[in-house]
Amino acid sequence: MAGVGLRAAARRCLPRRDHGGPRAASSSPSCPGCGPPGPGAHCPGAPRSAPAGGAEPSAHLWARYQDMRRLVHDLLPPEVCSLLNPAAIYANNEISLRDVEVYGFDYDYTLAQYADTLHPEIFTAARDILIEHYKYPEGIRKYDYNPSFAIRGLHYDIQKSLLMKIDAFHYVQLGTAYRGLQPVPDEEVIDLYGGTQHIPLYQMSGFYGKGPSIKQFMDIFSLPEMALLSCVVDHFLGHGLEFDQAHLYKDVTDAIRDVHVKGLMYQWIERDMEKYILRGDETFAVLSRLVAHGKQLFLITNSPFSFVDKGMRHMVGADWRQLFDVVIVQADKPSFFTDRRKPFRKLDEKGSLHWDRITRLEKGKIYRQGNLFDFLRLTEWRGPRVLYFGDHLYSDLADLMLRHGWRTGAIIPELEREIRIINTEQYMHSLTWQQALTGLLERMQTYQDAESRQVLAAWMKERQELSSGASFAPSTTPPTSRGAWCASPTSTWPPSAVCSTTAWTSPSTPAARPCSTRHRSGWISSAPDA
Repeated sequence: MAGVGLRAAARRCLPRRDHGGPRAASSSPSCPGCGPPGPGAHCPGAPRSAPAGGAEPSAHLWARYQDMRRLVHDLLPPEVCSLLNPAAIYANNEISLRDVEVYGFDYDYTLAQYADTLHPEIFTAARDILIEHYKYPEGIRKYDYNPSFAIRGLHYDIQKSLLMKIDAFHYVQLGTAYRGLQPVPDEEVIDLYGGTQHIPLYQMSGFYGKGPSIKQFMDIFSLPEMALLSCVVDHFLGHGLEFDQAHLYKDVTDAIRDVHVKGLMYQWIERDMEKYILRGDETFAVLSRLVAHGKQLFLITNSPFSFVDKGMRHMVGADWRQLFDVVIVQADKPSFFTDRRKPFRKLDEKGSLHWDRITRLEKGKIYRQGNLFDFLRLTEWRGPRVLYFGDHLYSDLADLMLRHGWRTGAIIPELEREIRIINTEQYMHSLTWQQALTGLLERMQTYQDAESRQVLAAWMKERQELSSGASFAPSTTPPTSRGAWCASPTSTWPPSAVCSTTAWTSPSTPAARPCSTRHRSGWISSAPDA
């Protein structure tokens, strides 16, 4: 990438320092765009000359800064943008789909992609449940769903009522913490955690952010939950009402759960599938193609059979069950993957339970609950010849990969938008300038007089603002605000430190094709340009 080359250029082409002060850089042709050295040749990243004895070091530093900005501008042509295909499959481990014999799928937000219009309805229904059944203040009804407020992957500190972004090393990303709908100053966040940005491991113990006081929101259904939680906290704080943070968190979580348990969401979707279910024809194309190539398919979902049946009939047709070798509904994931105690139950066409013991899983039949250990024993589908797709990186995918050796793929709708942002000229300039600025700091940090330290501090501040999602702007006019969870050069979703799956894809990815293409660190037989 262009930014990597510029960072190296910043190291090589900028002046070095001896005990006696800075001296000119080597004339070797190591800077991109400079070409072979010769009479009058000048590297934009190198000094025109070492500062004279009376020159101010700070002026020398700013001259190098401006040289590097011109270098970034001149060496970043428009064609370097749009390098990533938003409809591709991206792998972070080596895989060949020729070796995969069995494909498994979740249903909600995997086989069935839902329109974003579902989220405000979940928010509104849960909000009304809080008011009418949990007796929360009527004033909460004034809040509406804001789709741009939060993204998946955020953490919530229950005892501090803080919604924030925490990285893979358990550090709070400054500028991302909110209490209610209001941003919390960085200084206050650091003070709340004992003078550090780090969250102690014991608070996030358990598996993947499920500790005693920290909750991570990972599935797509959590978007309205985060919005409602923040709105309720905002109302209580705004009206000076005392509340117990743990009780409020549990009530909001229970209200969101009630929307699902009471079947409200299922009713909305069943009433208007054309409105809520997206890309059903693509689901049919993928499943049909896999079966045509001799692959075995299975479905494991938490949704009830009647709901899944209506949705699959809408997308695939009345004979959809003939495509699957095993269908399991109301599986109660994630405990399905860890709890050995629940046996499989057979359902008839009317949804009534049978009492006979399950000794094999038959094609065309419907099974309820069960557990993964019996599933593996009855099917013998083990190891890397199984590829399972879901939307929850942890409960759907990480356990399966780490504990049972399945290959896993994440369906991530947000990825499509993130890649389009990455492909913009503004993002590419921001990323490249951030890396070039890092190179400047590495080479110029030996200037330690008072004025030079102020210059370096200004560069560090600009670099931090670039990392926090600020726009491409010189440090003399720093951005005045930072996006809490918007795309930035260091906050692209999904972060590789979190995504532990074999591959991730946007829902518009075309059906798998019998070809192998190289991408990043591994092979994946997939869509073109992967």
